[in-house]
Amino acid sequence: MNYSKEEVIQYVKEEDVKFIRLAFCDVFGKQKNIAIMPEELPGAFESGVPFDASAIAGFGEDNHSDLLLHPEPETLSPLPWRPEHGRVIQMFSKITHMDGSPFPCDTRSLLVRAVEDAEKAGYRFTFGAEQEFYLFKMDENGEVTGEPCDRAGYMDVAPEDRGENVRREICLTLEKMGVRPQSSHHEEGPGQNMIDFCFTDAVRAADNAMTFQRVVKTVAFRNGVAVDLSPKPLEEAPGNGFHINMSVETLDHESPNNDETLLQHMIAGILENVRGMTAFLNPSKESYKRLGRHKAPGYVTWSRQNRSQLIRVPAAAGKRRRAELRSPDPEANPYLALTLLIYAGLFGIKRQLNPGEPVDVSFSRENAEAPVLCGKLPESYREARGIAENDDFIKEYIPAEILKIYCNREG
Repeated sequence: MNYSKEEVIQYVKEEDVKFIRLAFCDVFGKQKNIAIMPEELPGAFESGVPFDASAIAGFGEDNHSDLLLHPEPETLSPLPWRPEHGRVIQMFSKITHMDGSPFPCDTRSLLVRAVEDAEKAGYRFTFGAEQEFYLFKMDENGEVTGEPCDRAGYMDVAPEDRGENVRREICLTLEKMGVRPQSSHHEEGPGQNMIDFCFTDAVRAADNAMTFQRVVKTVAFRNGVAVDLSPKPLEEAPGNGFHINMSVETLDHESPNNDETLLQHMIAGILENVRGMTAFLNPSKESYKRLGRHKAPGYVTWSRQNRSQLIRVPAAAGKRRRAELRSPDPEANPYLALTLLIYAGLFGIKRQLNPGEPVDVSFSRENAEAPVLCGKLPESYREARGIAENDDFIKEYIPAEILKIYCNREG
């Protein structure tokens, strides 16, 4: 439900809400929040809530650290694991300087702008995410053991699949928060799980990805297991992917472009720019231990169904027609990832690019069958940063402040 400011204030009164958490994230997508009391809410809507951002990655230095949080009323959701009496709710927030001017490292606002730019160009993008995660046992002291909670395989069932109850609780919790899971199952790795989401608009899809990670960690902790969303938790097992499904439609119903043509142009735009985007889609040293192994892509290719390629077009028709980007991992900032995908899609559409012939060969970086003409994804975070730093597409759509932070990051 999309609440107005007045409706949020009324909701807080009627539902016995005692704490309001204003959520945001740093430039790397790590969620942060500040809790305010109900009596502070009208002022928060009117002028924002000040906070010291000096200790948040990429947000400022000691002498320029004061920023404002502005809660977005349409993002209200309850936190179901908090008490029924004295309830707690959450709202995502816009970040500005104290004078109200936009804060360049507010990645959620970057995505809002990308959506607006796409609509001005006459297009709407929708997204559905799939995130994988591992569940590990904990010892009697509450420390992670490094031992997976089960040895089940792809789509196995209980009792071999010991994550079934955790996944069910995650899905039910998400539903209470207004997030619609589509399906869930055990993945290929021992203790590895996956939940995917219904298609929605870009900003809500990124908000959902942030909410998902918080819920997964909370539910896992309540069940006495540890969650690992890193790209490569186990050396010899599949890594965790953040597969992003996306589609595009024209807002001009008299346009000669059909959905299939737009999809092809969108795919071509992503393929053209993905090497520069990789530092943001795979933002850690560990990310590159995953790429090119266990169906994670290593080359700049696409296919109609092959899961080892960078982009695949699943078998679907009509409104379910989509492209799936398989390279990102859960450490990516979802707001930056979707921002770049929208602009890359527009890049291909405006230039009417063609993605070329699909590649249906299964290969990894080490496979000699890899076509000579296929470009490789960066093979290290250092290489990815270097490409991004000199990429005109990236410099056009990623603020210089964020680009500098990513390119100077260790890894």
